[in-house]
Amino acid sequence: MADLVQQRLEDIIPTLEQLERVGLVTNKEVKSMLKRSTALEYKLQRTVQSKDDFITFIQYEINVLELIKKRRSRIGYHFKREEIEFPIIHRINSIFRRAETKWQEDVQLWLSHVAFLKKWGTKGQLSKVLSSMLAIHPDKPALWIMAAKCEMEDRNSSESARHLFLRALRFHPQNKKVYQEYFRMELMHAEKLRKQQEEMKQAKIDVEEYNFVPEILSGKLAEVVYRDAAQKIKEAEFILSLLQIAAIFDFTKALQDTILQDLQSQYVDDCLMWDFMAKRELAAAGASELQSAKGRAFEIDRREERCCVVYEEALKSLNTEAMWTCYVTFCLERYKRKTNISELKEKRKKRLLRVLQSAHDAKLLQETYYNNWLQVLLSSGDTVSATQIAITATQRFSQSVEMWRFSLQTLVHLESTEAGHLFQEALKHVNPKESLPLWQLQADWSMISQKPEDTETFFQKGLLSPVPAVSSAMKEKYLEWSYKTGGYKRARKAFTSLHEHRPFTKAFFMKMIEIEKEQETPKMSNLRDYYERALREFSSSDEDLWMNYIKEELGRHGNPENCGKLHWRAVKSLEGESVERFTTKYTLLQTGHM
Repeated sequence: MADLVQQRLEDIIPTLEQLERVGLVTNKEVKSMLKRSTALEYKLQRTVQSKDDFITFIQYEINVLELIKKRRSRIGYHFKREEIEFPIIHRINSIFRRAETKWQEDVQLWLSHVAFLKKWGTKGQLSKVLSSMLAIHPDKPALWIMAAKCEMEDRNSSESARHLFLRALRFHPQNKKVYQEYFRMELMHAEKLRKQQEEMKQAKIDVEEYNFVPEILSGKLAEVVYRDAAQKIKEAEFILSLLQIAAIFDFTKALQDTILQDLQSQYVDDCLMWDFMAKRELAAAGASELQSAKGRAFEIDRREERCCVVYEEALKSLNTEAMWTCYVTFCLERYKRKTNISELKEKRKKRLLRVLQSAHDAKLLQETYYNNWLQVLLSSGDTVSATQIAITATQRFSQSVEMWRFSLQTLVHLESTEAGHLFQEALKHVNPKESLPLWQLQADWSMISQKPEDTETFFQKGLLSPVPAVSSAMKEKYLEWSYKTGGYKRARKAFTSLHEHRPFTKAFFMKMIEIEKEQETPKMSNLRDYYERALREFSSSDEDLWMNYIKEELGRHGNPENCGKLHWRAVKSLEGESVERFTTKYTLLQTGHM
């Protein structure tokens, strides 16, 4: 081992001597660098090797390269790179290769090597590393794409990039991303050749001497990629993604027309195709540029109507929920767009309401759009329709907690007489384990709108719920309501009737503590009772509860002598990280920093 380390250190010495000779480092720094390299090299020769040791050595050598770069810039010396930087780069590559041989499965290690070579290495080394990486990890499409991009962008080799994409497709014949990037690469290659040809023409160079193939310049290779992709992946969304890539380039009109024709002929039963065709009408060329705001608004409205015509045509043959969703989403997006023209805004609103109603009548309107529908109706002041839709929505989605919640919120806001009946219906239909939001909403409504005896009946029902979350939440609400309607005595009575009936929440006890402290002369004996009962439930995990109890004893009505006992109990009761957090907070409290 020592001989191998010595040999590698001897390889480093000429570089260090050259660095000192040209004045980039001092003699003291050379000794330090040699000592550091020796220590790192010995770590790499251990019987049990660590990947972190390799990474540390690589990072150290890269830091040396960065230091040399800064020193060169500072003193203005830019010679002898072959004798200084090149050996260091070669050494870093060697360490990377040793690490990659041992930990071949570590993709991040390979990517770090690639990143290093792109910044410091040669193009030939980059290709070799990419080839080795792909030989080990052919199952990762992202690595094939990255390698092809490196060949195209860093090595300016479209032929190598094409070769890599073709190899990638052998391993991943159905991968959309590989096809998309291959398609993009061929179009970029064609664009680059077209620019070269144009620059030659401007420079009055005879382009006939160069082999510019018209088919390649027009994007025929990209069309071949598209044909192959379209045969293997028959999805409208994928074909649309290729069309969007083609639209980026200004010489692909014929290719775009081909893709559009295939899209319209082969994907008539796909809502995405119809959605795309409809939205194309927005960008269609219209009349000459109109100067007035009203003129422009009229043109926008005309285009939006053309979009709707396409959607209506689609629904004749494709009357599905997905198609209606596309139509409603389009109308909703246009409605939300800001405009200062009131006529255009009103037309958009009417169009949206009409489409929502049609989708609802067809029983194909998604649940989420009922919320949007109600919001539009409420903003328009149409309370009658809003009430009707809120009730109808709950009938269609009778098991949806969110639908019930939003509809009931709407009815409560409108002060509808149907609210009380629908609260009862909601709890019958939804899963009891998911019903907590409805209980909370009804509690808030009942405390404001119902008679005290009706509210009492509701709370007693909630307190007996078999669902722990509901029972716990109702205890908090009941205590709050008791205090508001009957004062301290009633709140204390409610607490006494509930404090032995689990489950509890911390908020239940803290609410009673808050009520006690609001009294003119709060009783410390009562506060201690509340804290002790809370600690029975949460002593092992809630350090804040212990801290609040200690602060209470330090307060005007407490006894500071009890704090030591409470601290001892807290340390014994708390578990895990809660003990450390409690100790920190208690220390801050004692030193006056909390």
